[in-house]
Amino acid sequence: MITGVTRGLGRAMVEEFAKLGWTVAGCGRDEAALAELREQCPAPHHFLTADLASESSISDFAHTVISETGTPDLLLNNGAIINQNAPLWEVSEAEFAKLMDINVKGVASVIRHTVPAMIARGSGIIINFSSGWGRSTSPEVAPYCASKWAIEGLSAALAQELPPGLATAALNPGVINTAMLQQCFGSSASAYPGAEAWAKSAVPFLTRLDTSCNGQQLTAP
Repeated sequence: MITGVTRGLGRAMVEEFAKLGWTVAGCGRDEAALAELREQCPAPHHFLTADLASESSISDFAHTVISETGTPDLLLNNGAIINQNAPLWEVSEAEFAKLMDINVKGVASVIRHTVPAMIARGSGIIINFSSGWGRSTSPEVAPYCASKWAIEGLSAALAQELPPGLATAALNPGVINTAMLQQCFGSSASAYPGAEAWAKSAVPFLTRLDTSCNGQQLTAP
């Protein structure tokens, strides 16, 4: 199960997991991009519209996936947004709230509606996508940094709560040339590898994770 599959890392991971024979369930807000994914990766793969800022939307997504595709073996909380570059005092309350709703509360919502099924089955790996900005900081991205530092703490605490057979970890994917990075870095984002190249090494790494990763701060290869 992957959140945020309509662009960037999420979209690239779908293709690599499918190539490796995994069944992928994913969500995003761009229905046109989801339709393309359904054409490229037909059933048993499953792609649904869902808004990470909406508890009811996430509940519907998770329950549909579990009932129609099964409890996920690997949950990748990838979906996130970033603020427009600005000093913190210039970021509006609305922009800050939207970012936190998606990047932090959205992750908690997905966990709330998916992990109980993993616990009932007795197995599952939950990977919450963090960032280098979840372990360090830079100016003009304070809201994003705050959200990813929250993901690090959320993951560490969740690791202490999960029963045997389950594990969770925060993953720093590295600096990848995506639309999000271009928003921050401008043309200099092109100096970094693209999502497709990243996924070719990151997805095999993700498929090998087991319960020994519980509570770790991981960095993708």
